[in-house]
Amino acid sequence: MISLVLGCVLQGAFVLALAPGVNGFIKWLKARMQTRQGPPLHQPYLDLLKWLGKSSVYSEHASWVSRTAPSISFSAIIVTGLLVTTVLAQAPLSLSGDLIAVVYLFTLARCITALAGLDAAGAFGGMGSSRELAISALAEPVLLLALFVPAINTGTTSLPHIVAAAPGSNSASYLLAFAALYIVLLAETGRVPVDNPDTHLELTMVHEAMILEATGRGLALYHWGAMVKQLVLLSILADVFVPWGLALSIDSVGKMAVSALLYLGKISVLAAALAVTETGMAKLRIFRVPDLMGTAFALALLGLAAEAAFHA
Repeated sequence: MISLVLGCVLQGAFVLALAPGVNGFIKWLKARMQTRQGPPLHQPYLDLLKWLGKSSVYSEHASWVSRTAPSISFSAIIVTGLLVTTVLAQAPLSLSGDLIAVVYLFTLARCITALAGLDAAGAFGGMGSSRELAISALAEPVLLLALFVPAINTGTTSLPHIVAAAPGSNSASYLLAFAALYIVLLAETGRVPVDNPDTHLELTMVHEAMILEATGRGLALYHWGAMVKQLVLLSILADVFVPWGLALSIDSVGKMAVSALLYLGKISVLAAALAVTETGMAKLRIFRVPDLMGTAFALALLGLAAEAAFHA
């Protein structure tokens, strides 16, 4: 019991501390690619501290939903951070949930945030909520199909068991699932070409429109939760499809250091890929997003069919 609590505290603190840094790295690298100075690497930390130091202001039409939604959404995202592997090949809460639980916790956080966007009775909040739920209806099936590829290979949806088993010899299915999951990552984290996290242009906002009425500590929890969600999805990509180098236990300091360096390296490469994608692509019209998610669905379905045929 003590080891479980210690593992939750250590991994939770690690994920919470690293998530803003990864987001800052993406913004810093995008600015360099666009020949801009851009914000410093530690800017997300400064923003969070600024918002956490301010009190929240609510609309006169807001109910308890707007007041509790940031905490519920943030808590659900944090639990997903305890269900996935990071530096260790084990997750603190792996016995309490699997990859399917991660998807449903994402859904919980999204739905309560969408309700808060509607609760404030603002036009843009309602617009952003409807768009977010429409995109999620397209992204969640792709996310599940892509994650079922390694699940079929290992015979389980438990993330530590999937990570412990190296990718199967049918590498084509893993590549297809990786490509589909990468597209889902763009949609789930509100990045170009699905959404633009760096703008507040009213007619194109999705996630930012839902939290437009949030202020102070609530706004900090929304943004911090979005950063943690991004890191969780990057960790799934890094550890499920490139599982090598993870430490099996905390007994050896040297192995832990090597595992941490490899993990940070994989996350940095994926973050750089996000920066390249956002720099090289333009934002799609909202009516073109289903085409992109349809492509991701086809890739995930092909990967699932290939993996099922391989094990038949």
